[in-house]
This record gives sequence, structure tokens and C-alpha cells, in this order.
Amino acid sequence: MTTHVLDAALGRPAAGVPVRLESADGVVASGVTDSDGRLRSLGPSTLEPGVYRLVFDIAAYHGPQAFYPTITIEFRFTEGHYHVPILLSPFAYSTYRGS
Repeated sequence: MTTHVLDAALGRPAAGVPVRLESADGVVASGVTDSDGRLRSLGPSTLEPGVYRLVFDIAAYHGPQAFYPTITIEFRFTEGHYHVPILLSPFAYSTYRGS
């Protein structure tokens, strides 16, 4: 599992964003985006098929007055490698399944 956070308003990677990978049983893994806005490895080397959540702590990046203090992306994992990035601005975000 990998992710990438890009700050669309500033036109640069979003470094220092804490991210958690969660399942119904709780936190599976956690990390912080690097200077390129990437979390290059999140979680165990294999995941069981099921529903997971990526939780991005946006308040740690935009500050305590962030409109979106957290962004939660829920997705169904089946197999293989998943890359789930977000494109972030102060009042909007988008996501997709990357490669």
C-alpha cells in the first residue's frame, strides 16, 4: 500500500502528513509523508482482502483551523499493490486509484 499527497493550491508535495491504514479491527499501519509527499510503504507486505480506510491527518498539515481536519478514504482491497493518492487544497480534495 502506498499513497501520495499533493498540495494543489501551492503546487508542491504535502510533506509531513500523518496517515493511518485501518481495518475494522483497528490500525494496521501508520506513517508520515516524506519531502516528496509520498508514503512509499504503508502496512504489512500482504493484506487480507477486505475493506480498509486511509485516514489523513490534514490538520497536522493545514493547521488547527483546517476545513477538513481529516480525510478518510474507504476502499475495498482484493489483491496486489494499491496506490491511493490525494490531491489537496484548503477547501477540496480528490482521490483515485493510482498505479
